[in-house]
Amino acid sequence: MNWYTDWFNSTYYHVLYKNRDVKEAQSFIDNLISKLQLRKTSNLIDIACGKGRHASYFNSKGMNVLGIDLSPKSIASAKQNENKNLQFEVHDMREIFRENYFDIATNLFTSFGYFENQKEEQTVINAMAGNLKKEGILILDFMNVKKILLNLVSSEKKTVDNIIFDIKRRATKTHIIKDIYVSDNMKEKYFQEKVQIITLADFHIFFNKAGLSIIDVFGSYMLEKFNTSTSDRLILIGKKK
Repeated sequence: MNWYTDWFNSTYYHVLYKNRDVKEAQSFIDNLISKLQLRKTSNLIDIACGKGRHASYFNSKGMNVLGIDLSPKSIASAKQNENKNLQFEVHDMREIFRENYFDIATNLFTSFGYFENQKEEQTVINAMAGNLKKEGILILDFMNVKKILLNLVSSEKKTVDNIIFDIKRRATKTHIIKDIYVSDNMKEKYFQEKVQIITLADFHIFFNKAGLSIIDVFGSYMLEKFNTSTSDRLILIGKKK
């Protein structure tokens, strides 16, 4: 089983990350809508949507939203919030969901770089572009790998809901790897997160091959200018040619 299938569909993933900043995510979306002048009636696909927190907020702004994710547990949770203009489906992001249909595609909170090589990542970008109409917009929110590598915390322990997470981080030439050792009462579990080291230069190649032009690059959820050394995020805005 691939690490992402195992980890993202586990209960422990949702326990470890349950305190994500909802207000920050909503502020980010508000900033995107304002800066990019996104139409409130747009058809939007949220790719690797998890439990749907971003998708639901886009929908609350009036958009018709479809969220897709590989994790059946995440989608089952997201489906509890469905309405006429907010739907969720289990789907692999390497495959087009509906060709040339959406005005906007989003891939947020480092939901990219999960595969073994850049050929597979190109397949993902191609599918993202394939979902979009001509002149549709792709918003991809990735980590700034250079800053992560400069500040990598090699070891950390967290206790959430009486569950102990012993987290080890390391980097290879191609990936940033997080080994997660879980102690839950008398149960011991092991999971891994493994994200490719992908730079802005790599994304330029990905986007170009997929028929996308990069029209903006931001370095934070406040949409500040991207700085390779200091920015927390690498947020790319692409337009389908």
